Amino acid sequence: SDFTAVLATTGATDVRTLLNSGNAVCTSRRSAASLESAVAKALVKELGLDVPVVTRTSEEIDAVIALNPLAEVSDEPSRYLVVFLDRAPDAEAIESLLAVDAGDEVWQVHGRELYLWLPAGIAESAVNKQLMRGVLGVTWTARNWSTVLKLQAAL
Repeated sequence: SDFTAVLATTGATDVRTLLNSGNAVCTSRRSAASLESAVAKALVKELGLDVPVVTRTSEEIDAVIALNPLAEVSDEPSRYLVVFLDRAPDAEAIESLLAVDAGDEVWQVHGRELYLWLPAGIAESAVNKQLMRGVLGVTWTARNWSTVLKLQAAL
């Protein structure tokens, strides 16, 4: 795929893409932050795509799954999201999100991840609408719990 080829230009090896949705697993000698920057630049250069890129190491993915703070409330993996942030949001940003009337939605921020349970789905999600408006002031990408587990299995 084009995405696989772009990743290869960054020096990444063992590149595998998952689900045709911008998910990739690879090996790199770069730090996660350096790879993130290199991939973003390569996507612009090679494909003309100026899109956010967020990376996690295999250890970080394992930790995300091990933590699973909403396991008690989430019973449908497609409505349970992990929002991967490029950096931890500041206290003011979290306060802004706390001010949102989230209804039945449940969320928790743990470092560079926001775990989000959306019992009614993403379409009408009050929290998602705030994320789309940039309330946290960070670059982010969200994956449902099923996809997170598939990423871990591919590592």
